[in-house]
Amino acid sequence: MFRMLSALASLAAASAVMVPTVSYAQDGASVVVPYSDLNLASASGQDRLQRRIFYAAKNVCGDATYIALGSEALSCRTAAVANARPAYEAAVAEATRHGTVTVLGSASLIVTKP
Repeated sequence: MFRMLSALASLAAASAVMVPTVSYAQDGASVVVPYSDLNLASASGQDRLQRRIFYAAKNVCGDATYIALGSEALSCRTAAVANARPAYEAAVAEATRHGTVTVLGSASLIVTKP
């Protein structure tokens, strides 16, 4: 009985840790990027959020694997990341002002296709 409870507790803990990093909007022109699982007062938390934003921009703007679409996709990604920058900076400023931040509910920013 104890082993079963221990296994269930481990499964519950693992489920809680696995947070989706990106949520796609139905129109494909925007992506919600959650960050409630990150400590934005730390450099590693900030880096992880920046990577999530870049990944979201890549998904919104498309892949630059085709040469003909490469510069268009790259321009789109650059603009999408730049447009998300104020929300990123506000989230980091709030976290660093307090040393750390505890987020209740969901904290996220939106990356949109320009």
